[in-house]
Amino acid sequence: MTKIRQLGLALAAFGLAAGMALPAAAQDKLKLAIGQRGNWDTSVSEVGTRLGIFKKHGLELEMLYTQGGGETQQAVLSNSVDIGVAVGIMGALGAYSKGAPIRIIGAETTGGQDLFWYVKADSPIKTLKDFEGKTVAYSTNGSSTHGVVNAYIKENNIKPRPTATGGPAATLTQVMSGQIDVGWSAPPFGLQQLDKGEIRVIATGNDTQAFKSQTVRLLVTNTATMQAKKPVLERFMKAYRETVDAMYSDPAALKHYADFVGIPEAIAKRTRDEFFPKTAIDPDKIVGLETIVPDAVTLKYTAQPLTKEQLSELIQIPPR
Repeated sequence: MTKIRQLGLALAAFGLAAGMALPAAAQDKLKLAIGQRGNWDTSVSEVGTRLGIFKKHGLELEMLYTQGGGETQQAVLSNSVDIGVAVGIMGALGAYSKGAPIRIIGAETTGGQDLFWYVKADSPIKTLKDFEGKTVAYSTNGSSTHGVVNAYIKENNIKPRPTATGGPAATLTQVMSGQIDVGWSAPPFGLQQLDKGEIRVIATGNDTQAFKSQTVRLLVTNTATMQAKKPVLERFMKAYRETVDAMYSDPAALKHYADFVGIPEAIAKRTRDEFFPKTAIDPDKIVGLETIVPDAVTLKYTAQPLTKEQLSELIQIPPR
């Protein structure tokens, strides 16, 4: 063997050994605050992580769960998390109008078909008009459920007693114990009680003009995060979109969701198919701004309509 060939083989061996010694590419970390653990729409990041989609895009997610969109938004505004998932659109518009450092990077849920308000089976409450004087639940201030309750009040000219009750599980306990007259929930939570006839649905988020077929929850970030991590946020949105596609096409995604929530796969499938058409969690389009913006004024989230220039600054969805 010639010296040149010996040297070549030695260099090749060295290169191979060096390559094997290199650490795997570092993952960029993002911290997420997510409203309502276990809802189909709020589980995109969890399912995508379990499927390995976010890792494929070089991302490691740390997920923290809150009691609702209001808490999630506060975590974003304080810059303690990078992304807020399922922030109510009215709350976001209101925060921006007051100068808060918030930016919208995607739609999270469009339409209010998944949110429902219910009573115990033996309750005398039959319609929205019967909410008059009653305690009516929502999750947290500034959340989408808060927005729906405010819309019920405005559109039906009623005066209930809106009450922050936290998540669906805590709310159900308060309703069944008689502390709250009207509870709120979102599938899969409450389906078992509905099937057993223990509770009755009075209305959904689609029973309002302000939320029917319009974007109700968002993906948001802080302006500081937008400036410092824009390329990372763009990769996040690519992985998020890929996960949404998988949740409607890959059977493994449904299994992961059922396992995450601790429910039978049949209930997971029912949650998706009956309450969440794929268009409902399309992150690329915020639907109904022509109605949402004036409604935000009517419902007293903003003092005046946001201008086109303001909306362009607020809404910065990364392109596909």
